[in-house]
Amino acid sequence: MEYMQAPTTSSQGNILCCTCGIPIPPNPANMCVSCLRTTVDISEGIPKQVSVHFCKQCERYLQPPASWVQCALESRELLALCLKKLKGNMTKVRLIDAGFLWTEPHSKRIKLKVTIQKEVMNGAILQQVFVVEFVIQSQMCDDCHRIEAKDFWNSVVQVRQKTSHKKTFYYLEQLILKHKLHQNALNIKEIHEGIDFYYATKQHAQKMVDFLQCTVPCRSKTSQRLISHDIHSNTFNYKSTYSIEIVPVCKDNVVCLSPRLAQSLGNMGQVCVCVRVTSTIHLIDPNTLQIAEVDGGTYWRNPFHSLVSPRQLEEFIVMDIDLIRNQKLGAGAGLRSNKHTLAEVWVQKTSEMDTAQQYHCRTHLGHLLNIGDLVQGFDFANSNVNDEFLNKMNPSHVPDVVLIKKSYDRSKRVKRRNWKLKEMNKDREGMDTDDERQYQDFLEDLEEDEALRKNVNIFRDASKIPVESDTDEEGAPRISLMEMLEDLSLSDATGGEGLSSDMTRGCLVLFFF
Repeated sequence: MEYMQAPTTSSQGNILCCTCGIPIPPNPANMCVSCLRTTVDISEGIPKQVSVHFCKQCERYLQPPASWVQCALESRELLALCLKKLKGNMTKVRLIDAGFLWTEPHSKRIKLKVTIQKEVMNGAILQQVFVVEFVIQSQMCDDCHRIEAKDFWNSVVQVRQKTSHKKTFYYLEQLILKHKLHQNALNIKEIHEGIDFYYATKQHAQKMVDFLQCTVPCRSKTSQRLISHDIHSNTFNYKSTYSIEIVPVCKDNVVCLSPRLAQSLGNMGQVCVCVRVTSTIHLIDPNTLQIAEVDGGTYWRNPFHSLVSPRQLEEFIVMDIDLIRNQKLGAGAGLRSNKHTLAEVWVQKTSEMDTAQQYHCRTHLGHLLNIGDLVQGFDFANSNVNDEFLNKMNPSHVPDVVLIKKSYDRSKRVKRRNWKLKEMNKDREGMDTDDERQYQDFLEDLEEDEALRKNVNIFRDASKIPVESDTDEEGAPRISLMEMLEDLSLSDATGGEGLSSDMTRGCLVLFFF
């Protein structure tokens, strides 16, 4: 019988912990893990509670030293911001892992689970997991502080128009709201003959100036005032002022052009009616239906002014009307309007119905007027107008009456109006009591002019009963439901502020297509 020797196997022996005496595998520290952790704390010096500053107005976090960043809860950006708060105290350890622990969103607490490693006692590597609590403290950022102060501004845009009516300003307000250019303004102040926009940066003010120059005919001036100067770093602190002057002509104004300007516009008559003011001044000759557009540069080279204010318009009644067909224009005549109809009209003032005084004139409103209709116009025959160009005209070329627009019952139009406009939040001072009447005039202009309201966001008024027809019993123009946007608000369901801009644009596509 032969003896077989088994192969030898090597096994690692255990040693006793130098502190508690339990058998453990050999390690450089000769200590068990429990004793090693009680003896050495590798998280020493790392704060377990840190404060994070948060701006409630703009919902941004402070990233030292002075920058503010937008971070969502449990996002990578917020994790990086929290770790940077601990970076200065973690130079002697190695970061292995970090993650968020769930906390109540309204608790103003952010808990971070951090795993670190460090070499201790003769090369032994110890790993430890601990929790750091970040306390959210409210602090207003510099941008929001300037907005709330409302008196700190770096640049101001002063928009002025020397007229008695504010139709252009109402139209301009709707354009600003549509393009959301009012969001960067620190404050908007409405004063006599204009509006002031205050901005924190010069770039935002320049953006507004560029928008105004592309939207309305105007001219601008720029000035600066030195606030402070650092001679060591050679830096200057200026406050900039942009002065914007809009042409003093509004819709439905009667103007008298200079002979040179009238000739350059296609030999049209000097007495014209302003039918619209957009980026240019749209004029029409009531005697020939010639139309012309005058831009801002042309106007300031050949200025003209309104001959009549809206308060000086009188009400006439149409006694007889005769449409003029196929009128031939002279050589060199410009474009002719296809939306208007030329007519000869006999009218009488409603205040002179007990007399036999009637007036004969030509008008561009032949497509709207019928016998017995009321129309607003200006009586040249019984008025004293002081104008440089009108006084030099041949009296036979000056019409007795210039009809401006057809008149409807305002109370019925207001009652049946089932739409509304949004307004900017602005400070008002020195307001006129006639503002409500002027605003109603602007709303009526939107109903009557389709080209004017295509650049305006019109919202359906849920408090009014919707009407399907585009005209009422008197034939007054109305805005159809297809042209209105839904002014929906989701605050009841979600607690938010309403529809976002993307959803509003979605409503626009839904209604128009």
